[in-house]
Amino acid sequence: MLDAKVAELLNNQVNKEFYSAYLYLDFSVYFDDIGLDGFANWYQIQAQEERDHAMLFLKYLQNNGCKVTLDAIAKPDKVLKDKLEVLEFGLEHERYVTSLIHEMYEAAHEVRDFRTTQFLDWFVKEQGEEEKNAEDLIKKMKLFGDDAKSLYMLNSEMAGRVYSAPSLVL
Repeated sequence: MLDAKVAELLNNQVNKEFYSAYLYLDFSVYFDDIGLDGFANWYQIQAQEERDHAMLFLKYLQNNGCKVTLDAIAKPDKVLKDKLEVLEFGLEHERYVTSLIHEMYEAAHEVRDFRTTQFLDWFVKEQGEEEKNAEDLIKKMKLFGDDAKSLYMLNSEMAGRVYSAPSLVL
């Protein structure tokens, strides 16, 4: 059985991951609305990843005999009006998620719950990749976003992203 605080944090993360998916769907809709279908694709895939992350947390809780409580998913509260700003919101959100992962890791480590720290190791690595991807998108947008031909090429690059399910074994 998991420590009560650790279980609560993990359960809260299920909702946070579903919120992340909802947020990225909002980003996808924004980019689709302004005609950047490649960026819309990129964020649709990002949303799918976040849904899978939620399911990994949910399944981990179930596999450890914990009751899962699903909460309401809040509506994204960002007003999306500029493509660079949307990417910056994405980085800000990934940094927030990283802080949540670290909080869970710290709580599990404090109670010597090595199984949960091992489970969270994958998410620590994943968050490093997520932050790097978000930072790279911002750099590219700053470099190319004001030039129509370059933005077209960048959008085409984003359209090429395909979904790859996480390979974490529970």
